[in-house]
Amino acid sequence: MKEAISAAGAAAAAALIALWGWRKKKGSRKRKRDRVIGVIPARFQSVRFPGKPLVKILGVPMVVRTWQQACLCKTLSKVIVATDDDRIAEACRQEGAEVVMTSVSCANGTERCHEAVTKMPGEYDIVINIQGDEPLIDPHVIDDTVKALQESPDSVYSTACTPLAHEDVDTRVRVKCILDKFGYAMYFSRGVLPQNKDGQVRAYPSPFQDRPYLLHLGLACFDRAFLAQYCKMPPTPLMLMEDLEQLKVLENGYKIKVIVVEHEAHGVDEPEDVTKIEEKMRKLGLPSRAAALV
Repeated sequence: MKEAISAAGAAAAAALIALWGWRKKKGSRKRKRDRVIGVIPARFQSVRFPGKPLVKILGVPMVVRTWQQACLCKTLSKVIVATDDDRIAEACRQEGAEVVMTSVSCANGTERCHEAVTKMPGEYDIVINIQGDEPLIDPHVIDDTVKALQESPDSVYSTACTPLAHEDVDTRVRVKCILDKFGYAMYFSRGVLPQNKDGQVRAYPSPFQDRPYLLHLGLACFDRAFLAQYCKMPPTPLMLMEDLEQLKVLENGYKIKVIVVEHEAHGVDEPEDVTKIEEKMRKLGLPSRAAALV
């Protein structure tokens, strides 16, 4: 009897060792994940800014401006707008954008991206969620975020951050991030992050001594298989507390690869931000019916 138990134990141990070796080998091999789709989720309803996707930025709907920027990317095989609103769909189609209609029951942009890609023909390895309220998003930042995931086989998600000026650290609409020394996300928060015992916003040892706080730019680049799994996961405590979807990734033990770029964020959170965006576009010399960066 003891010999049978011993043999069974040895067999189980051998199986675990083999499985561990397979996972290690699998994790060390770079997966190409070349087929990439960019999705811009857009909904009409917004607590702070109803109808935001259709607000005109120098005569062009904001969501269209974002789509135009995304179309300049080199890594994206396709760019679509995902919405449940006929007004948004019509405005995008008039400008040439491909639109996928999604359910009104989507709880957030991530679920909307997943549903839209599920309805698309063809297979994709990576899905990048591009927020529609960044009409001046740099295509290079999108490309670099995609490449970060492609080059990090141990990650299921990648995103981008940029140094944040001290005067903006206390702003709740600015999501902050902290990283480990290998470039993986440790945490995201709407509060001051990192915090210190005296509660003061000040420099701390980092590669960015003048602007050590990091602003999350909002790009969410998913491994396609993980995105389907993510949407089935129940909400997590920190995700609900901070109202930040990416925390569910970390709370479930998965890795998020982060790139740090020099990029001036131009997100539209409130109506007064529209004027700031238009002023910036005029300084860049952008005509009213174009969105290419110079």
